[in-house]
Amino acid sequence: MPISRRQFIAGTLAGLSVNPIVGVAAPSKKVGVALLGLGYYSTDVLAPAFKFTKHCKLKGIVTGSPSKIPSWQTRYGISDGNVYTYDNMHSIANNDEIDVVYVVTPTATHLKFALMAAAAGKHVWCEKPMAMTVKECQGMITACKKNNVKLSIGYRMQHEPNTRAMAELGATNPFGNIQAVSAFAGYAGRAGPSDYWRMKPEMGGGALYDMGVYAINGVRYVTGLEPTAVKARIEHTAGFDHVDATTYFTLQLPSGVEADCGTSVVKGFNHLKIQCKNGWYELNPMQPYSGVVAKSSTGLVLPAFEGNQQAKQMDDDALAILLDKAVMVPGEEGLKDINIVEKAFISANSNQAFVNV
Repeated sequence: MPISRRQFIAGTLAGLSVNPIVGVAAPSKKVGVALLGLGYYSTDVLAPAFKFTKHCKLKGIVTGSPSKIPSWQTRYGISDGNVYTYDNMHSIANNDEIDVVYVVTPTATHLKFALMAAAAGKHVWCEKPMAMTVKECQGMITACKKNNVKLSIGYRMQHEPNTRAMAELGATNPFGNIQAVSAFAGYAGRAGPSDYWRMKPEMGGGALYDMGVYAINGVRYVTGLEPTAVKARIEHTAGFDHVDATTYFTLQLPSGVEADCGTSVVKGFNHLKIQCKNGWYELNPMQPYSGVVAKSSTGLVLPAFEGNQQAKQMDDDALAILLDKAVMVPGEEGLKDINIVEKAFISANSNQAFVNV
């Protein structure tokens, strides 16, 4: 008989580590957020999610597209004083209504905007992937520490309840030693125009940056193990002359187990499965905006989270600010994944052998 969510929480999770923010009385004040970059994710996903948040509110926008401003002001009631361009966003330092700048722009621009936000004394929320290189990631971390602001990376899945439940299984190891890991994240898309940023390697285009970090971070987060080496192979796809459309890679884990991974922007696959000596547990699908289901060999079935994932992520990060607690997904998390991405490209572009990370 399948185990219910209530039984799982009452039994398997009893006494285990929990989100340190949960259970603490939250202040009545809400964190003011400015979205920087008004593309698809901000427009269709993040902005609508604010209506479900309890601890933060959309208060401002930063954009390089003036034509988008009127509709955003009308829809979300954003005042003229809370609208900024990329050129004048430094003046956001004087705006007490805005506490956070949420960077939602192409990957290659994350460092620039994160540094500007930190210099203005605003907390930084940055979408994944964190940046192009480990050096850029470290620059973001250093700048936020220097300016005494919090840096949180938008790894939505580390806030998603079923993913967190599977990480608890990884922490307690109820099925014995891990014997095999499989993590694949991709979608069945197609090549875009050559001038589209996702088709440009220098902007962070391609599968490994865009979707590969789901598989990488999923393995790291759910198993609790840090890979020691990676080898990768890029599969050529017509129309993708400069970026990877599909990349298969193997993560070598310190236990001696190898995680079989893949990512794609032309093939649809989406799961994370951990096979242990005495059973298994999985997320299938692993990373959509809704519908993430967790299962295990014991009959455990955790139905999909009914809330809004983006709202939960933003509320968790807002509470960390309001309560002056550590964020759940700090910059160091993003840096570790980008280190693996960099080394995967080295492997794929050379002899496809393991490269230490």
